[in-house]
Amino acid sequence: MSDREIILGVDTHKDIHVAAIVDQVGRLLCTSEFLASERGCRRMLAWARRYGAVRLAGVEGTGSYGYGLARLLEAAGVEVREVNRPNRSLRRLRGKSDPADAEVAARAALSGEASAVPKDRDGPVGQLRALMVARRGAVKARTQTSNQIKALLVTCDEAVRGRLEGRRDGELARCCGRLRATDGTKTALRSLGRRWLHLDEEARALQAEITQIICSVAPKLILRPGVGVLSAAQLLITAGDNPGRLRNEAAFAALCGATPVDASSGKTTRRRLSRGGDRSANAALWMIAHVRMVRDPRTRDYAARRVRRGNTRKDERGVAREGQARGDRGRRGRGGEGRARGSELMIRMTLWTYTKLTDAAGPRSSS
Repeated sequence: MSDREIILGVDTHKDIHVAAIVDQVGRLLCTSEFLASERGCRRMLAWARRYGAVRLAGVEGTGSYGYGLARLLEAAGVEVREVNRPNRSLRRLRGKSDPADAEVAARAALSGEASAVPKDRDGPVGQLRALMVARRGAVKARTQTSNQIKALLVTCDEAVRGRLEGRRDGELARCCGRLRATDGTKTALRSLGRRWLHLDEEARALQAEITQIICSVAPKLILRPGVGVLSAAQLLITAGDNPGRLRNEAAFAALCGATPVDASSGKTTRRRLSRGGDRSANAALWMIAHVRMVRDPRTRDYAARRVRRGNTRKDERGVAREGQARGDRGRRGRGGEGRARGSELMIRMTLWTYTKLTDAAGPRSSS
């Protein structure tokens, strides 16, 4: 093995990973393909080490096809950086191929353009993510079932429609589930009603599991005004099991799409909220802010002060900064930011998300 340091770039896929190696000045040394399996990933690392010491790697798709590879490289002492999809305009000009994408990934890691640390999903937050995926699917299917029941009732005979119309979803499903299958329509309604009840029971059981994990890893979080179990779970999922990868509150705000973006033109100088980031986390922030704007007097007073300073109600989705103050006190009491498995660090990182919203939209002015 050579003593020189090299940078590895990987374009990940379901079956094949394509790797490229560049030196410290960005010159391409070699490219190759490997199976997307643990054995293939180990062969890739051994192949790369024949050209030099691998200290840094840029990997695409660290949250999907590249997750196993990123974990293996980190275990081997390689610093891994998450690489976003290549620039579309450049790809149209230069063409697209897997070796070219791997080379771009390596150069992005070398230049520092790719600076994000991959999210860890090995702890309780990874379990939350799986449970939230399952619950989201159950709720979506339940909603579809409810819509199908109501669509069938439109063309149902008047006697059945009169008994069932106007009922809430749960009561409607129970009544449909008790219908006698005397014709095709009633058989369908009975089947859909029982399906709705099964999906509702499944969603409730999954939410109970989510609540149990939240209460064990971040019990103080759901005590904050406006923070429900599902919102807390989504924010913890966005932070990941290694929240130390988020350097400060601004980094987490950017991850949640809550950072200010310049939107000035001509004589108008203004800022708006970012439309990027994790939109699920952004939706959780909106729900927290909305509930607090309705129910929390301190938040309403704060919003009124911001509006008097020039913000509009559309921009003003902020909430109180009490979370940041609490987070600062927790940070002074900790010696390091290692893997947070239910610690105050995880709560602090989560609270950062909705504190940044207070300053996300600046006042409008004209000159």
